[in-house]
Amino acid sequence: MTTDNDLVVLVDASDAAMGTADKLDAHRRGLRHRAISALVRNAAGEFLLQRRALGKYHSGGLWTNACCSHPRPDESPGDAAHRRLREEMGVACRLDPMFLVHYRADVSGGLIENELVHVFGGTHDGAITPDPAEVGEWKWMTLDALEADLKARPEAYTVWFRKYLGENRAAIAEWLKG
Repeated sequence: MTTDNDLVVLVDASDAAMGTADKLDAHRRGLRHRAISALVRNAAGEFLLQRRALGKYHSGGLWTNACCSHPRPDESPGDAAHRRLREEMGVACRLDPMFLVHYRADVSGGLIENELVHVFGGTHDGAITPDPAEVGEWKWMTLDALEADLKARPEAYTVWFRKYLGENRAAIAEWLKG
């Protein structure tokens, strides 16, 4: 489990490390930092989605991809994605790099996400055992059902997940085919 006092790695536009900052301070000030996300599919080509726990420091109660977090200083994005996917969802699977996304957006609590995100994808068909401090609930969803729900209720999803799907839909659809 992460704490609100974790450090994030500050980065320039090309992902070169520029130092560290307290996670909450970086989000209060909108400092660009490195982040990770894991997309997980099953053999049927469905997405694993989580609804963030209500107690999260921002975006609580919103639906998103299987895992999103920040690498620790001196931790590779790939290692961070594996670590956090196990911690948040109780899932261990191979994760391959998919794409890199930068976004800046206001999120709840007056915080600002300014993240350069390394997005990974993996396949998992085993048990899901989420940490209740991180995850309120979870479900598997097809891309068609997800897109229909996103169109009907965009406010129910995190800003970053909407961005991934909006900018990388073709790559994600191809990846979901296995």
